[in-house]
Amino acid sequence: MPRIQAHARDASCPSNRSTWGAGVAEVTVVGAGPVGMLLAGELARRGIEVDVLERRPASGDGSRAIGVHAPVLAALEASGVTERLLAHAVRVRRGEARSGGRLLGVVRFDELSTRFPFVATLPQAATEAVLADGAPEPLRGANVMAVLPGADGVLIRTGVLGRPVEQTSGLVVVASGSGGRDLAYRAGAVPVREYRDRYVMTDAETGPRSDGEVAVVHLDSVGVLESFPLPDGRRRFVAWDPPGRDPRPDALVARMRTALEVREESAASAVTEATAFGVRRVVAPRMRNGRVFVIGDAAHEVSPIGGQGMNLGLLDAATLAPLLAQWVRTGAAPEPDLRRWEARRVASARTAARLAAVNTALGRALPRGLDPIRRTAVRSMLAPPVARLFSHAYAMGLDADA
Repeated sequence: MPRIQAHARDASCPSNRSTWGAGVAEVTVVGAGPVGMLLAGELARRGIEVDVLERRPASGDGSRAIGVHAPVLAALEASGVTERLLAHAVRVRRGEARSGGRLLGVVRFDELSTRFPFVATLPQAATEAVLADGAPEPLRGANVMAVLPGADGVLIRTGVLGRPVEQTSGLVVVASGSGGRDLAYRAGAVPVREYRDRYVMTDAETGPRSDGEVAVVHLDSVGVLESFPLPDGRRRFVAWDPPGRDPRPDALVARMRTALEVREESAASAVTEATAFGVRRVVAPRMRNGRVFVIGDAAHEVSPIGGQGMNLGLLDAATLAPLLAQWVRTGAAPEPDLRRWEARRVASARTAARLAAVNTALGRALPRGLDPIRRTAVRSMLAPPVARLFSHAYAMGLDADA
């Protein structure tokens, strides 16, 4: 059972609002990333008063999340968000697995029976801008230090402009990513698995190419290289990186270029910067404690290899919003629906985590003697009729709310 625990943080960033602490909010959302802003916008659209608290002084653009899957697009269509997202996005209708320049198999999103038979790709900064349209303006520089639930409300202790501020909210949703997990769960309550796998990532201009709207996954003995389309002739590249390598920026660029030279040669010279990241697996067994809810990466983290982490959080928010709005309007918690919501979202996170673990294992470097076995396995996975099942899974069709 989650238990709220206070956690001190620096409160030196300036805010852009002065009304926080002046009254009681109906709902407070902690975190102004895509998940938090989607929830705030969906609640505001239903006439609910929402406050959004965000520690960052400005919106960031360094996230690894770029793909929006079909279930999320379907869930957001009624609000008009989907139309605005698609106005900026590339529609990826298929993916290809390649090895040594040869095709191993194809994932056909365009053959699935779904309202949106593609993955929409766009930089997270663009996604955040779309989701912020219609959502309340966040109070930035607000460092939430404790969330204390009670029977009739939730006390929130926040540092704003270097001073402590307290306010009560009817409901609180922690959507602040993994960095806010300690606001909702006591230490050690949620198992965290750290993978040894490391990756190096870059976005680069590639110009026109024949597979410009195709996602490509290169599976070779040196490890995976993923290549995803982005708007304006750019692509996202993610390459498996041996653990313990030099973390300096120039070394990351050099390794990214080396990874591209053999498999995406035309893009190698376009790489000017790169970042490194590791992966974790976190699935909290609970996402609610009375009037406090936890969604997105604060509740569950999965490997970005497969691209379902942000989408899990967006579906958390899209399916929770109507239930919170009902609670506020009626004054009574819709307990059976909230229990079903929590069970579905935890089950979906576990499914996504298992799929991400498979993707992570498939992408590791292998001895040359084992690499042919992997190629044979991937060919079998992506051959009819099994290919349709994998397309369904990679399009997030296994999510309980798909």
